[in-house]
Amino acid sequence: MSTEPETTEEAGPGTPDTPEAPARDTAPEEGRADGSAAPEGTEERDGTGDEAEAGGDEHAATEGGDGDGDGDGDGDGASLSEAQAELAAQRVERERIERRKAERHGPIASGTKLSGTAADLLAAVRAVESGEKPTATAFDEPAPAPRRPAPEPVRRPQPAPAPAPVAAGVPAPEAVAAVRQALTEGGAPEALAPQVAEALGEGADGALRDDPWQLLRVPGVRPEQADGFARALLGADCGPDDERRARALTVWLLEQAASAGHTALELATLTTALARQSVPDPDAAVQSALAEGEALMFQDALEEPGAAAPRAAEDAEDEDEGEEERPVRVLVGLERYALAEESLADGLARLVNSLSKETDQAWQTAAAALKGGAAELARAVAGHGLVLHTGGEAARAEPAALLGAARAAGLRAFAVCHTADGRHRLAALADAGPAERSVGTVAGLLAGAEGPDRDADGALELDLLIVPDAPQLDVESAAMLVESLPDGARLVFSGDPAVLWSAGPGRVFADLLAARACPQVASRLPDPGPIGELVSGIGIGELNQVEAPGKEIVIVPVRDAGEAVHRTVQLVADSVPRAIGVPAGQTVVITPGHGGAAGTRALNSALKERLNPGPGRFGGFDPGDRVAYSPAPGRTVPGEVVKADAEGLHLSCAGAAVVVPRERVESRVRHGWALTAHQAVGTRWPAAVVVLPGDAAQALSRPWVYTAFGRAERHLSVVHGVEQALPRAVAETTAKPRTTRLQTLLRTLVPA
Repeated sequence: MSTEPETTEEAGPGTPDTPEAPARDTAPEEGRADGSAAPEGTEERDGTGDEAEAGGDEHAATEGGDGDGDGDGDGDGASLSEAQAELAAQRVERERIERRKAERHGPIASGTKLSGTAADLLAAVRAVESGEKPTATAFDEPAPAPRRPAPEPVRRPQPAPAPAPVAAGVPAPEAVAAVRQALTEGGAPEALAPQVAEALGEGADGALRDDPWQLLRVPGVRPEQADGFARALLGADCGPDDERRARALTVWLLEQAASAGHTALELATLTTALARQSVPDPDAAVQSALAEGEALMFQDALEEPGAAAPRAAEDAEDEDEGEEERPVRVLVGLERYALAEESLADGLARLVNSLSKETDQAWQTAAAALKGGAAELARAVAGHGLVLHTGGEAARAEPAALLGAARAAGLRAFAVCHTADGRHRLAALADAGPAERSVGTVAGLLAGAEGPDRDADGALELDLLIVPDAPQLDVESAAMLVESLPDGARLVFSGDPAVLWSAGPGRVFADLLAARACPQVASRLPDPGPIGELVSGIGIGELNQVEAPGKEIVIVPVRDAGEAVHRTVQLVADSVPRAIGVPAGQTVVITPGHGGAAGTRALNSALKERLNPGPGRFGGFDPGDRVAYSPAPGRTVPGEVVKADAEGLHLSCAGAAVVVPRERVESRVRHGWALTAHQAVGTRWPAAVVVLPGDAAQALSRPWVYTAFGRAERHLSVVHGVEQALPRAVAETTAKPRTTRLQTLLRTLVPA
């Protein structure tokens, strides 16, 4: 028996259990209960139809029944035939449907079928009409409960600190002391105690004694050092075939790969590296790390159908005989980076597929207010949830114009840069109100210190987010940004694809460009001046000689590293201020590495002696020293030392006061007159001195030279000691490849 949808809207009150309902043959129902099929000629029901039949017995009596309630129609107690019962039930059902339709379309008695606010309002009207209450009191509504603001845990006032507080993230003194004792027993330097306690967390001393190779979790510790520590603690029980050693080395190698930018390693690459570390059974070491949950394995299909790749043994065994083999690559990675990459891909797919049309008119208004490349960018953003924008330094004007036009059109727009300097430069270009309202930094937005409010679900209250320094986004930061955006929001990743990739793992911007999963808008704005011309040529692999009538570019040849240091100090302290008018405090020195005779350590030592000599009263630092502060791996904030006291080293970083606890000074703060290109990316200075000593030839690449030379706004001096290695690096040495999964994940989630 079929029924119309109306029968499920409202059940008759009490009909299933009405005592007067006719008794029915229950055998078919019992048969269904024990799993048998329904009687032939009837329809399986969920019980609602049976209830409707029982509820219609009073109508059955008037339609041909005898009124005795048994529904037989002849008063003799005999049962109706199955067909007659079905027809009677259908008549009853049709009557109920018609009656409900009539009730729905008929007049509603005053005050019936009302509830909530409507019922309260009607009661108030009647109270006034009857004189029970005066109008003023009858319609008084209680004051609405105040709206609870969106949760912002980071911004909530913190309770007053207890006496002698331990700085956030700094291990407790007793924990450090216990670790120091364990390190002493194993012959390791006691100075590692704070780092070990921080890396291993609570019970770090016990973890070290149970597994000495856990020392490898501390940055900077090498396998041979961990092996020596383990031999001192374990004695004869220590051996190269120890499962703990193999597992720790597997994790260490994956961490080293992440430091080099990889989010995973191919299985063959990992096992080869383990064999070099004298691990007897590399495959077993990987399996042990997988079993303990310290690493994850993936099988990603290759895009090229004919490409060869290693296959997992179990995958090959499960393949049906005769089926065409599909090439895959087997990867192993740390959980944190694997989950971040998958979360990023899912979030980007969500933005692409959840485009909101509610703001179409506002986007049309924003696009109409722009011209040239900015208008092209606005039109692309209006119709897509994710857009990529590429260009050099001058091209930043286009996302800046988009930011201003979007905010002027009433859209909730915000931009985040890699550094505080980038934030100030973008805010100066964007006509979008005060910088703190329209532009921030990636770290500030993720920490909750900058940017818009969040809704009850934790999503940023935004219609548009612009990220001008997208090449510097590592996979974890990118994932957190995307996860923070609500459905329907637009995201613009903008940047220069020729600069160095992120210091952290991943190559997010490059992977997105290669995946072609969204529109790409290329700026046609060239970088101006001789420096812009030089850098643009480097970007395409050409080291050209350019005219520099105003001494915008100066080449200073040197013979060795000692001369390179001497000439660098002379340029910063004397030549550039005198000839160009840029003071030493506005000049940056960039060199390929920290070590070596002309690395950052040697250059900073010489520059401090000349520009701010002092005894180094606090860990080698004095007030007035320029420093590079690293609040997290991969992030560098330029600053200046203000003072030092019992709390730690007080810095001024981009106008913000920062206190670095004394336990962190050695690992987090360096002198900052000289930086590496990775530390300098995202910031520009009026003048830059790039130092290329002879021993740096192997470290040079096109992205490195492009990034280093591009940090100068008005003047660039090149202390040149690498001869033909420089043009060769620009022409031939491109970015080192990174193993990532983002392209593969996007291919499965976002249609091309």
